[in-house]
Amino acid sequence: MRVQFPKRLLWGAATSAYQIEGAPTADGKVESIWDRFTARPERISDGTDGAVACEHYRHYREDIDLMADLGLQAYRFSIAWPRVMTDPSGQVNDRGLDFYERMVDGLLARGIRPFATLYHWDLPWFEDKRGGWEQRETAWRFAEYAEVVARRLGDRVQDWVTINEPMTITAAGYLAGQHAPGRRNLVRALRAAHHLLLAHGAALEPLRAQAPEARVGPALNLFPVLPQRRQDIWIAERLDRLANRVFADPILRGHYPRTIRRLMRLFNCGMRPEDLALISRPVDFIGVNHYSHIVVRRGWPPVLGFRVGASEDPKVRYTDMDWEIYPQSFLATLTWLRERYGNPPVYVTENGAAFDDRVDVDGEVRDPARRRYLAAYLVMLRKALDEGSDIRGYFVWSLLDNFEWAFGLSKRFGLVHVDYATQRRTPKASARWYTEICRTGGFDVDERWLQEVLDGTEDAVHDLIEP
Repeated sequence: MRVQFPKRLLWGAATSAYQIEGAPTADGKVESIWDRFTARPERISDGTDGAVACEHYRHYREDIDLMADLGLQAYRFSIAWPRVMTDPSGQVNDRGLDFYERMVDGLLARGIRPFATLYHWDLPWFEDKRGGWEQRETAWRFAEYAEVVARRLGDRVQDWVTINEPMTITAAGYLAGQHAPGRRNLVRALRAAHHLLLAHGAALEPLRAQAPEARVGPALNLFPVLPQRRQDIWIAERLDRLANRVFADPILRGHYPRTIRRLMRLFNCGMRPEDLALISRPVDFIGVNHYSHIVVRRGWPPVLGFRVGASEDPKVRYTDMDWEIYPQSFLATLTWLRERYGNPPVYVTENGAAFDDRVDVDGEVRDPARRRYLAAYLVMLRKALDEGSDIRGYFVWSLLDNFEWAFGLSKRFGLVHVDYATQRRTPKASARWYTEICRTGGFDVDERWLQEVLDGTEDAVHDLIEP
């Protein structure tokens, strides 16, 4: 059978600056919080950092050619704030902007639509030294940075993501200490969450002033939070507020969940009466980053009493990140967004899976597990469209294998394999399969497989697509 998508759906792939660019001091770039964080012993599981990564800063022309060969219609990348603003006085680094201008021009010349993300976690170190996301003033400086970038690129880039995954920034960077800047404090985390939202709202006006035709929205990582047992429903509901609604509600409804509002007032997190009006200014789309779901079991501390996709069923499969492969969670997320928030326009700004991919002796990279994952999740995307969700595009994470934050270079999400020693790029089998989707808007599947995925039969997701 054929799984076919509307012609209007945009097909692309995504990356982020720190994960692929390398060149940490080239052309005037200054340190980011991730440069500092990776320099600390034992912060990164394999001891690597992003100083080289994919060397995209030097290989971007080759990578754009790869995108064109793969048939990508769009490319979502991020702009490194420390390449653009290089000191606390607001000094603009034209050489850093020149790089992104060359890249955007290269994309457009190949017929690839650029989607620019302004903040994908690499805060300048000088901003962190004066308080970072714990300080309200950082939101206004982010808006100034957004204006600088849009002034240079806004005549060619029409699609902008303000902040990528504020939940991950808050939870991993300010609560669990697993990401930069490596803090572990609930009050600091709540302040950072509010100021990230404030930065998103503050950036909307200058972006639209410099690029009047711009389409702008945030990228939120959204996922179902499921109780493992009946007695875990209470903690699952509260974790859902902390993970999903704490960002979606202020942007799309103009208020925080009641529990979060009480916490922010209790800890004096700097929320002012006028803030929510700024945060809830209309957006043109919501970016959805989705990989799996969370199954929670009450414990102590309760917010840590879970793991992603926890299951004791031996039939359940996981990615190399130990994230459960459960495509029904993707449909549930898109349905929740449609029903709770009035069906906003959606771009799936990230979806993908890490597996232990290797180059075979014949030079091929065969990754049937990734193809199976993507096919199953795309079936759910088609079902969400059929049920009325206003989905405009889909971006695979990621175009390239890259630096996977606290896991370093040990996890491979890419459609394209990267040999980090030689910088050789090798499109994987899944990339060739995705090329056909980009060019034809659909893919062929076994009829039995398709029905079992739709019915939620666990084995169907893993066993019934030919490698």
